[in-house]
Amino acid sequence: MSFQNIGVVGSGIMGSGVAEVAASTGAAVIVCSRTTERADAVLVAIDESLARQVEKGKRDAEEAAALRQRITVTTELKDLAGCDFVMETVIEDLAVKLELFATLGSVVAPTAVLATCTSTLPVIDLAMQVERPERVCGVHFFNPVTAMALVEVVRPISASDETIAAATAFVLACQKQPIEVKDRAGFIVNALLFPYLNNAVRILEQGVATKEGIDAAMKGGCGFPMGPFALLDLVGLDTSLSILDALYAEYADANFAPVPLLRRMVSAGQLGRKSGAGFYQYHQ
Repeated sequence: MSFQNIGVVGSGIMGSGVAEVAASTGAAVIVCSRTTERADAVLVAIDESLARQVEKGKRDAEEAAALRQRITVTTELKDLAGCDFVMETVIEDLAVKLELFATLGSVVAPTAVLATCTSTLPVIDLAMQVERPERVCGVHFFNPVTAMALVEVVRPISASDETIAAATAFVLACQKQPIEVKDRAGFIVNALLFPYLNNAVRILEQGVATKEGIDAAMKGGCGFPMGPFALLDLVGLDTSLSILDALYAEYADANFAPVPLLRRMVSAGQLGRKSGAGFYQYHQ
C-alpha cells in the first residue's frame, strides 16, 4: 500500500526531517506540534532545507515548491484523524510516548498504521496502547533525516506482515534503505554504537587523552566521519543518556551503564549542539 495522508507528531529536528521526506513521496503531510510557535518553526526548518537543496542543485525550485505545498501544520491531534499513516517523533521518554499512542489510537482510523521513531524504547509497549496493536511498528530514521540513507523498520511481536510491508514500502518511497529488525532495545545501530560512545566518555574521564585527541584518533585510525564527542554533541547528550539508560535497563551490561561525566553534563544543561555547549562549544 502507499500512504496518501501522513501525520507527523513532533516539531523537533526529527519531526521536520521526517515531514520533508514523507512529502517527497507525493503524500499530503500534516505536522502536529504542541504550540503554534513550534509548528511554525517546523515550516521554517523545511523551507531552509529545501532552499539549500535548490542552491546545491539537488532539487529544482519547482519541485521544492510543490513539496513544500504538501506540508501543513496543526496544534491539534484530532486533525490527524484522516491520516492513513502517523509517525511520532517526540522526546525519547516512554511515559510521554505511551500517553501519545493511547490518544492516537482513539483519533485515527482503525486501518491506519501508527509508527514510532524511537531509537531504543520497546515498540510493543506502545503497540499495546491501541485497540489494534498489529497496526503499530517502529520506523527509526537517523539524524539528519534528509541525508541519512538507513531506516530501521522495527517489528514488535504484535505487528502484522501487512503493517511491516507497508512501512517498508513507505521507507523505499522516501528513497531510503529499510532494514527489518526485531523489537529489542537499541535495535542494530544503537546497540552497537552507544557502548562505543559511552566508552569514549569513560576514556576521557580517565584522562587517557583529550576529547580532540580521541575524536582525531577515531577519524584517522578507523575512518569514521565524526569522532565520538562530535557525534554525541550532534545526537544530544540528553538523548544519548536516555538511550544508554534504556539499554542498561534491558541488558544490565556494564558497557551500557552511563559514565558519570555524561550524566553530570546533562544535569548542567550541557546537551550539545542544541544547547550551544556540550563537549564542544557552538554558536547559537
